Amino acid sequence: MNDLDQARSAINRIDKEMAALFEERMKAAEVIANFKKENGLSVKDNKREAELIAKNRSYIQDEIIESYYVQFLRKIIDLSCDYQTRCMTDLKVAYSGVEGAYAYIAAKRMFPTSQLIAYPNFQAAYKAAEVGEADCVVLPFENSYAGEVGPVMDLLFSGNLYVNQVLDLEIVHNLLAVKGADVSKIKTVVTHPQALEQCGEYIAKHGFETLSYSNTAAAAKFVKEKNDPTIAAIASDETADIFGLEILESRVNTSNSNTTRFGAFTTIQHRIAPAVNNSNERFILMFNIKNEPNSLAKTLDIIGAHRFNMISLRSRPMKDLNWSYYFYVECEGNVESDEGKSMLRALSAMCEKVKLVGSFYKA
Repeated sequence: MNDLDQARSAINRIDKEMAALFEERMKAAEVIANFKKENGLSVKDNKREAELIAKNRSYIQDEIIESYYVQFLRKIIDLSCDYQTRCMTDLKVAYSGVEGAYAYIAAKRMFPTSQLIAYPNFQAAYKAAEVGEADCVVLPFENSYAGEVGPVMDLLFSGNLYVNQVLDLEIVHNLLAVKGADVSKIKTVVTHPQALEQCGEYIAKHGFETLSYSNTAAAAKFVKEKNDPTIAAIASDETADIFGLEILESRVNTSNSNTTRFGAFTTIQHRIAPAVNNSNERFILMFNIKNEPNSLAKTLDIIGAHRFNMISLRSRPMKDLNWSYYFYVECEGNVESDEGKSMLRALSAMCEKVKLVGSFYKA
């Protein structure tokens, strides 16, 4: 057998082995897809992909071949993601609003191939995931301009779901109206209360009357159905396309840096294994404290003493107790570490209720 025959024979043998390994790898990807489905996680995991490529390329000795191997790995990863996406096509994702709402846009970005199911309000969407009508729910819980979304914060504290993924979505509000409408003839704007707040200066400048609606996309649908050129909606450009409305003016936000944080909520708590030098790990705690002097200060001292950096602290009134509050804290770090577990034990002794709302990677 000459060198050519030997090389071809070696390739045939290697291809056979690679085919078996490829099938084994895809089966493992299917298990990962099922885990992501249960935990409300996206198919794409850029951090994991970067780590995999950095580690695996070190196995190649030939520097020239190494660059080809990296390309090979990227194609394998893409195929794995495609297969995971196929495995997750029956994932049911609840959101509040109608097609075109910002929650719809966020859900579509998190789960691009999944079945998105609209619900009329936050509570109904949350309940759908709680009782199993949906596999997960995507809801907004904080806006960079208007602050926390109160009803969702309350669901976070009192409900049974966990935040396993967070998406920061830039909010670009536009003035939408029926074909042929003119800004000078608009009398009333319709949108969600937070959008009214976020566009307050623009609305005041034009002297528009306002009408609150359940969400921005539903407001656009209302304007379309009214077919009144004196009524406009404030919503996304995607909404304009969906309902056939004209964008009379773009970016009517008071602030140019307007971002809403959306969480993917599921019944299963995603636990992130502690890693070395990972600065992207985050966790959210909610708690209410005992009515004793310095209780809040002592509680926050516990978090600091365990070397977790708080990046957000908010309070919300408790609905069933006058002048009582619960607190929302977001921290950098991994709560599954020894320090995290010790911190939770200490907080449980100090607080009336402590809830680990979720762990996730900062995008």
